[in-house]
Amino acid sequence: MKPDRLPYRIAAILFCGAALSSCRTIPAVEMLGDPAPLSAATRTINIGPDTKWVNVTGGETVKFTIGDKAFAWNFDGALDLDSFPLNQVVPPDLLDHPVQAYVAPNPSYLGGGGRHGGHGGHHK
Repeated sequence: MKPDRLPYRIAAILFCGAALSSCRTIPAVEMLGDPAPLSAATRTINIGPDTKWVNVTGGETVKFTIGDKAFAWNFDGALDLDSFPLNQVVPPDLLDHPVQAYVAPNPSYLGGGGRHGGHGGHHK
């Protein structure tokens, strides 16, 4: 008689589901865009100690200043990406607190007018 394997199968299914779920919530850096030279930025956002989020648009290249340092990011990542922790792409030792990046859809993929999904060009 074989031992009951149901508990092991349930545990495996739950583990796989959790692994897939976490993959969806924290996308790979390659899906978030690309580093860019500071000179390529079309806009600058200053990040201070109280900044909790920034709003950008897909396809946009933004220069972020943090104190006396800066980096630029081209938000040319996955089309269905609507937000991610900016800390995932900030160079090491530049940002000492969590900042969420809200990415509005790229207007060139929306057939014209462009909508900003409620996150339009504001930042805090």
